Amino acid sequence: MRCGSGGTPAGSIVGGKVVDVAGVAAALRQLLARTEIHESRAMIAVSDALASFRVLRFSMSTTDAAIDSTVAKEFPLDAERMATMWVDVQRSGDQKTVFAVAWDRSQLANVTEAVRQAGVDPIVVDLKSMCIARAVLEPSCVVVDLSADPIDIFLIDGHMPQVWHSFSLNLPAGEDIGPALSAPLRSVVRFYQRRRDTDFGSRSPILISGEQVIPTQASSNLSRMLDHPVEPLLIPPRVPNEVRHGTYLACLGLLMRRT
Repeated sequence: MRCGSGGTPAGSIVGGKVVDVAGVAAALRQLLARTEIHESRAMIAVSDALASFRVLRFSMSTTDAAIDSTVAKEFPLDAERMATMWVDVQRSGDQKTVFAVAWDRSQLANVTEAVRQAGVDPIVVDLKSMCIARAVLEPSCVVVDLSADPIDIFLIDGHMPQVWHSFSLNLPAGEDIGPALSAPLRSVVRFYQRRRDTDFGSRSPILISGEQVIPTQASSNLSRMLDHPVEPLLIPPRVPNEVRHGTYLACLGLLMRRT
């Protein structure tokens, strides 16, 4: 498996949104050349800042037209600016689970155009939260992606992304990261626990992903603050040990797509 990572020009991506298409395309061309990747097609994981999502459950007898109608009601948005789609992702007993997304058309177009200008044809675009959920073994957990800037928090329940939150973190070198993470994590968990139809409990772990290693004592302190286990995210099955899974977690989730 060949992989690589690199930065983009300052100001070319702001809050997960591509604002300088040419700058991002140039950085991507350089990355592909440096890593000697010559594929002509690519799957893309994009920031949740470009979209809104819902996890909806229906009876197995529900028609596609009825699902279309429900999704339209969930996203009462400007059809000129936003595009909606849904995917049947899980089936259990007499129920099926649908993952519905509303995309910002112009922001998504910026992403795909940057990839095309880099000489690659984008064949699939997926939301980062869904990619993360596929790559994680735990059915219910919170994933904190420290490799992202700003930092991403994904709450996953029933193997499905349920909540996404993003925040900036600027700490002096050597300062304990735990207290800075506790407030946004507590906010995400409390928001989701208002729902009644969840399997997310105190044993659901908070998984730290990224190159940055949080000291054991800091993890223990954060666990006490939140009343949840805090652990490093383990490498997914069948992923080579030399792959930095914390950095490429969204890409690994893309590779796990069924369609």
